[in-house]
Amino acid sequence: MDNLISLVNKIQRACTALGDHGEESALPTLWEALPAIAVVGGQSSGKSSVLESIVGKDFLPRGAGNSGYEVQFSSWGSVVNVLASNAGIVTRRPLVLQLHKIDETREYAEFMHLPRKRFTDFAVVRQEISDETDRETGRSKQISTVPIHLSIFSPNVVNLTLVDLPGLTKVAVEGQPESIVQDIENMVRSYIEKRVCIFALQPNCIILAISPANQDLATSDAIKISREVDPRGERTFGVLTKIDLMDQGTNAVDILEGRSYKLQFPWIGVVNRSQADINKSVDMIAARRREREYFQSSPEYRHLAQRMGSEHLGTMLSKHLEQVIKSRIPGLQSLINKTIIELEAELSRLGRPVATDAGGKLYMVMEICRAFDQIFKEHLDGSRSGGEKIYQVFDNQLPSALKRLHFDKQLSLDNVRKLITEADGYQPHLIAPEQGYRRLIESSLVTIKVPAEAVVDTVHGILKDMVHKSINETQELKQYPTLKVEVSNAAIESLERMKEESRRATLQLVDMECCYLTVDFFRKLPQDIEKGGNPTHSIFDRYNDAYLRRVGSNILQYVNLVCASLRNSIPKSVVYCQVREAKRSLLDHFFAELGKRETRQMSSLLDEDPAVMQRRTSIAKRLELYRSAQVEIDAVAWSR
Repeated sequence: MDNLISLVNKIQRACTALGDHGEESALPTLWEALPAIAVVGGQSSGKSSVLESIVGKDFLPRGAGNSGYEVQFSSWGSVVNVLASNAGIVTRRPLVLQLHKIDETREYAEFMHLPRKRFTDFAVVRQEISDETDRETGRSKQISTVPIHLSIFSPNVVNLTLVDLPGLTKVAVEGQPESIVQDIENMVRSYIEKRVCIFALQPNCIILAISPANQDLATSDAIKISREVDPRGERTFGVLTKIDLMDQGTNAVDILEGRSYKLQFPWIGVVNRSQADINKSVDMIAARRREREYFQSSPEYRHLAQRMGSEHLGTMLSKHLEQVIKSRIPGLQSLINKTIIELEAELSRLGRPVATDAGGKLYMVMEICRAFDQIFKEHLDGSRSGGEKIYQVFDNQLPSALKRLHFDKQLSLDNVRKLITEADGYQPHLIAPEQGYRRLIESSLVTIKVPAEAVVDTVHGILKDMVHKSINETQELKQYPTLKVEVSNAAIESLERMKEESRRATLQLVDMECCYLTVDFFRKLPQDIEKGGNPTHSIFDRYNDAYLRRVGSNILQYVNLVCASLRNSIPKSVVYCQVREAKRSLLDHFFAELGKRETRQMSSLLDEDPAVMQRRTSIAKRLELYRSAQVEIDAVAWSR
């Protein structure tokens, strides 16, 4: 099962590198779903000494008095100490400590922020922790939630992951903000309270509560906060430090046997190095040996010696962490699968990253334009809404407009008489007033230009609406505001050119009807109708009202015939000049101009919001993390 802890260690390192701590999603993140052990304790509780005992190395920073006590005289049997005031918080950032058991004899450490650099001198490790803390917080006494990630490789450790948190405190010292007390508590709670596995919906953090034996357990900061978040003690391991510093005549047996405060797991007592040992750099291996000897030789604790000491603590935590990880695998798989789907959807919404070279930028602009053009065509062809509105113009608006044309003014008796008479000039026509007919027909047909132009304008408006819809529906254009505006403007400009061409072509159809009349229509008219008035009358009264009415009726029939013809030809002209051209070459002019642009101008088209670029990069890295974790966790799950 060691491979489970190693796998979790690996994923935690990747999560830390990507900042996968839950800020970007309302759902639990992978980091939050991974089981971990959080080390919780008040200042001067011996937290640092416990960690160093588990690791077997002196590697944690210590401030003045940070050991929690100063030794006046010391022995492993009886020691009298004076508590020293803590000069400040040394642990001001979470320290994610991963222990890796290896077969090599050489021990070394690695920091996440210094990849490929191995530390073999643990005094340098201590200094680097201090320096990295200052880099994040400055040389103030502020705290930061950004973790430091440290891995230690040694044959003398067990596979284990621990998160060392700042010590809980009750009072802010000089140089610290008044909010420091609450800030530290909030940070501790964020680790021990909110780690939720999405599958099991259970708290996912193991609490290692460090309490000093020489203080009343009721005042222990670690026990107080762990009791609030884990009232039944189901995931809390109690560690009692400074057992060797208790007043003579007292012992911690009641606590260690669970009578003073019962937890689901047995309490473990540890004996850390004294300040004198620390000052003398006493070897940790020797310190562990002396710790074992202390419990084995103490009458009060001899019967508990098998489950006391830092070595037993490390082994027990490692085994328990394995069991927890194993039980959480279904939840991890569920979370990972769901998150991958969400990240892929968001990455798709954000679109592709911007190309770096000029050719790549040009290709990218062309592809985005083609995507827009395809959507526009789908609106025209019926895959999307819009094209049916153009048909309604041809099938309803144009016929209705033509029917509403009234030729009363052109074909009134007075106007017919006036135009026919004027057309005769100084001598009357012999058979029929041909020139009068022509003038009356032309003046009637000219009125058709109004509904013809209205069709052109209406179709133009529909095409413009389709452009705007297509622009908004083109996902790729949403991330490039400048390109979106330019494509929109270019498309509208093309439609304007097509509209003018359509207007000319459509009005030409009307002009054609005006300049050439269909002779066959008039040849088929009854000849007696076409005879000019009564020859017995004078030249001024030969056009009687009945004759003029017949002339008007003939002209109206011809005009209606022309209207029926134009009802079919006007849509053809509009489709040919506007709809067909828009579908075929809406962005041709834009493409031609695009090739002439300089690299800088091309780059300006792809002026993506930096926040979007950063977001895409972040999502892509997280997606890579989750996919990798999916493969590895699935492999472990199948091998169980």
